[in-house]
Amino acid sequence: MRRYFVSAALICMAAAAASPVRAGQAGAPPFQVSGSNQGFWKLQEAVSSVRDGVAVITIAPGTYHDCAIQQGGVITFRAETPGSVIFDGTTCEGKAALVLRGRGSKVEGLTFRNMRVADGNGAGIRTEMGDLSVSDSRFLDSQEGILGGQPTGQRIVIDRSTFSGLGQCDQTPDCSHSIYLANQGSVTITRSRFERGTGGHYVKLRVPHVTITDNSFDDSRGSATNYMIDLSEGGTGLIARNAFVQGANKENWTAFIMVAAEARNYPSTGLTITDNVATLAPGQTRSPAFVASATRDTIAVADNRLGQGVRRFEQR
Repeated sequence: MRRYFVSAALICMAAAAASPVRAGQAGAPPFQVSGSNQGFWKLQEAVSSVRDGVAVITIAPGTYHDCAIQQGGVITFRAETPGSVIFDGTTCEGKAALVLRGRGSKVEGLTFRNMRVADGNGAGIRTEMGDLSVSDSRFLDSQEGILGGQPTGQRIVIDRSTFSGLGQCDQTPDCSHSIYLANQGSVTITRSRFERGTGGHYVKLRVPHVTITDNSFDDSRGSATNYMIDLSEGGTGLIARNAFVQGANKENWTAFIMVAAEARNYPSTGLTITDNVATLAPGQTRSPAFVASATRDTIAVADNRLGQGVRRFEQR
């Protein structure tokens, strides 16, 4: 699986043309930039107007065949009404609907769907620079949901979001995943839903510190999926109060959570996995491990409620 530490160099490219189908006041530009009293017909024009400043871009309800590249500043991409804004099928740079390499980004209340590109990594969001916060957003029926990272102390927070119909291992040599992030900082995923995966892992991370709490992972309708959580190079932190259901149609059914399968670059001593619920969908006879580890570091796996056939721990 390819790693996605990306260059900090800024690459100036034009965004794809917008073809918004928009509900609301006729004749009003759908992308409004705070503080400037400016409205724009194309998302890229709104983003470029911010330069290296700080702004909120409020997006009117509608379905947009549009994308943008953030080259600087701190930008919040906010739906005027959460859930009413859909970015459908258009990517910039052959990467994602939003390619983010500013000083920071927030995404609030947006839906991304049908993102596909030639290299198999079509995503709603590609993060390349700056901290990222995503909330109340949906990532649907695409090769990837959120992808990327920065080899610094980047902080990524994902809250109250849905990831459905994502991932692939059959279109390209390298798999894609619902979330695939790598940095030298942290990733926090809370109160989110993962379901109906179509390949790869639901959450794949190459980071030193994780917080994954209060989420649901429903693999009962998954197809050719792998682990629910893959901490590919180790890492510490907390995985707690999540609900996991493993389905029958797995490419790799042997564990729900895997630690350090590919490398041991981050210490895992102190990683705590507690107060989770893990069960198998009806009719299965397999016996996967809830947690499997390829490191000898001490991982605290305790007080989890495991269904019939689910083993607590496996050392590999």
